[in-house]
Amino acid sequence: MAAYLNRLHHISLQVSNAEKTAKDLVSKFKFNLFAARLTDNSRQLALRKGAAIFVVNERQNQSSVRLNGEIQGITHKISPDPRRVTVRKYNQDDSTKCLYDVSPHYSVDTVNNVCFEVDDVERSFRALRHMGCNFLVPPTTVQDEGGLVTYSVLKSIVGNVCHTLIDRTQYEGNFLPGFNVIEKNCSLEEEDMSCPITHFDHITYACPRKSTHQIMRWYEKLLGFQRFYIDSDEDVDDGFVVNQEGIGLRLTAMEYWKCSKAGIILPHVNKKEPDCKFVIAESLPEQGRNQVDTFLEQHKAPGIQHIGLYTKNIVSTAHTMGEAGVQFFSPPLAYYTEVGKQQEIEEAGHSPQMLAQHGILLDTDLHHDPLSQTASSENRRYLLQVFTKPIFAEDTFFLELIERRGATGFGEGNIRALWRSVQGYMDNKRGYSQGETSPKTVQTAQ
Repeated sequence: MAAYLNRLHHISLQVSNAEKTAKDLVSKFKFNLFAARLTDNSRQLALRKGAAIFVVNERQNQSSVRLNGEIQGITHKISPDPRRVTVRKYNQDDSTKCLYDVSPHYSVDTVNNVCFEVDDVERSFRALRHMGCNFLVPPTTVQDEGGLVTYSVLKSIVGNVCHTLIDRTQYEGNFLPGFNVIEKNCSLEEEDMSCPITHFDHITYACPRKSTHQIMRWYEKLLGFQRFYIDSDEDVDDGFVVNQEGIGLRLTAMEYWKCSKAGIILPHVNKKEPDCKFVIAESLPEQGRNQVDTFLEQHKAPGIQHIGLYTKNIVSTAHTMGEAGVQFFSPPLAYYTEVGKQQEIEEAGHSPQMLAQHGILLDTDLHHDPLSQTASSENRRYLLQVFTKPIFAEDTFFLELIERRGATGFGEGNIRALWRSVQGYMDNKRGYSQGETSPKTVQTAQ
């Protein structure tokens, strides 16, 4: 492999209205705005929940940058002047408009950059460029009183997705040079027990048909990813296939931490699974149009369809977010009355009625990892999941809440119900837009 990845640092969103997106992440999803960079040509807001960090970048061809010292609806104050920074190398205008990324010019709101920490940016740049990779930003060093950070931006093989490779080993500041830190002790914030999100669990790409193997090879060869089997009986070539009841999907997963030279710095103790996996979703032609096709049409390219947020208590998190206005996809009510499902839920210590209220799915993990076996009496190999509805104007990007009780996979039994709930929403919305008098009812947690 050409680059050794240490850990995921942050994920960037490119949106037309950074203020609105940040306000939603704060008020609905309970993230904390902790750093910002405002200039005449750039608007970048950093929000944190545990180890999960979103950087929201505003598209420059939209609303003008407001330097009034405050984001409406968010109580934190922001200094109107960005922190003084020194940028060495690559002095083109774009490098100063959008630090650690490329200037946003995409036509719709999108999640387009997954930033990884590496030990040596310039070594990774030379090796990856030698292997034919396209870099949008060459190695660039940014420095302030906290030290220096070197980064470069790599174009991935998936649509508009980029990967910023960043080395912050020589930086002692709270976030990154160029950002004004709003909350000095943000890394030491007390855990929110009502919404205990700790880190990014996984990232899912929506991709064209027959592109999975090419994407897998790219990530394996260049960034050290390896295959993660969603199902113990999963076919090496076909992946995990959902091909029934109007849903035709192929899901293939990969992870990177086992191949990295230094391994992953886990976000909290007593957690054995890696902190982030990647899933590739593509549609199958047999069942007709589905939500992956909808994403590709409205996003206008492959890209990041959803991100899983790990929570220590999914019921409390879903309830808190629902009370704040987040809407969730719900599976068919029959899911909770399937043979053995009620007993399975109760054995995991949950109420079927409570899970149904929030649309939460529960499944026993079937991906057995000999290194993480625990006594069966502890009932720790369960997985709980729920999808939010899209958070942008288009039916593209959404979030997932996921709680793992010893489970390392993705809930083979949940997958069909999860994606079925999304498909029902898409079908109802499409039918309504084509002239139906009213959309069919889709239950959500309000």
